[in-house]
Amino acid sequence: MIVLDTHTWVWWETGAAALSPRAKRAISRADKVGVCTISVYEVGQLVARGRVRLTRPLREWVAESLARDRVEILQLTVGLALDATQLALGGDPFDRIIYATARRAAAKLVTRDERIHAFDPELALW
Repeated sequence: MIVLDTHTWVWWETGAAALSPRAKRAISRADKVGVCTISVYEVGQLVARGRVRLTRPLREWVAESLARDRVEILQLTVGLALDATQLALGGDPFDRIIYATARRAAAKLVTRDERIHAFDPELALW
């Protein structure tokens, strides 16, 4: 399994050219593609703020995206929330939760986020 950061999930779903060749390869080869429930919230916020535009209504986009073959929804649990609070990774709390989810799943995290790459170059992939 691999875990997608929120921007990676949006770019994968929309076919955006912003995905790196290595990210595309990792996603296409993965047996499971994990999407965190917190990413659903984050996409909703980005759409509400006008920072992301989708080709269909948000609920429809999310439902269709999460119904894709190989996609696994990764729930936010109490343990993951606590793991995220213990990280020395600064910045966005969403990033800490997504990172903690990937780490707990022993999965690579497909992200362009340089802070995560610097924090854990073994786990982060781009």
